Amino acid sequence: MPYATAKDGTKLFYKDWGQGKPVVLMHGWPLTGDTFDDMAIALADKGYRAVITDRRGFGRSEQPWNGNDYDTYTDDVAAILDEAGITEPTAMIGFSMGGGEVARFQTKYPGRTSAAVLISSVVPYMLKTDDNPNGVPQATFDEMTAGMKQDREHFFTGFFKDFYGVGTLSSPVSDEVLMNSWRQTMLSGTHNMLAAAKAFATTDFRPDLGSFDAPTLVIHGTADKTVPIDATGRVSASHIAGAKLIEYDGSAHGLFATDKQRLIDDVIGFLDANVSSGSDSRSAIPLTQTA
Repeated sequence: MPYATAKDGTKLFYKDWGQGKPVVLMHGWPLTGDTFDDMAIALADKGYRAVITDRRGFGRSEQPWNGNDYDTYTDDVAAILDEAGITEPTAMIGFSMGGGEVARFQTKYPGRTSAAVLISSVVPYMLKTDDNPNGVPQATFDEMTAGMKQDREHFFTGFFKDFYGVGTLSSPVSDEVLMNSWRQTMLSGTHNMLAAAKAFATTDFRPDLGSFDAPTLVIHGTADKTVPIDATGRVSASHIAGAKLIEYDGSAHGLFATDKQRLIDDVIGFLDANVSSGSDSRSAIPLTQTA
């Protein structure tokens, strides 16, 4: 299994499937890169090279005490691309928390993105403030933190019901999907999980929106209770030059499971139109970071 080494020595797990134009996929909180297995298989079958990351502190990556912030997360993605020998512009796909890495990558590594896809993304700003009235109140994040500290195993049993839009009489996903999400979550370090939650709740990506310099697709469910569309997807689409917004009417947060095939078709259709599949680049030249 491939691992990359971050600047601080943290070992970062990633999957590298297929050959062709590269696509890197960044998962959401509190899951792992396994989130994107189905999409990565479809991408590889279509002639793309899919690189799936496990964020530091999550999945099979190491669990360091430090570096649980978006500048470091983004540098970790660059370290994985370096280790994989990918030097050409890369399509960036971020789900939920992973959308923040897509956005910060635009600022820190300009010109290195061939296309960007934000799925149920926390971009541009989750926290409710005077200038972000549609955001999530700080009290909600405080309650989440308290629940995780008291009994994180129990907390996430309920959390994933909202995540996937599970109701009293109906469920868009199987019980096994809920179980697998809980399983992935338990792989994370508790400290990393709490620090990552603070990072996605409080990081303001609005300054990064002007850095997007590649075709961008925003996909968001209109019934997303985890990351409300009015504070995120609709704002991003209106502030990123040329961005296309696709709203999934009535869908909740976990689109990769609730709307699996539609999401795969929309993403691959977008990449096919904006990133030509073809030869693979494997010469190792480090990415250049801006100050």
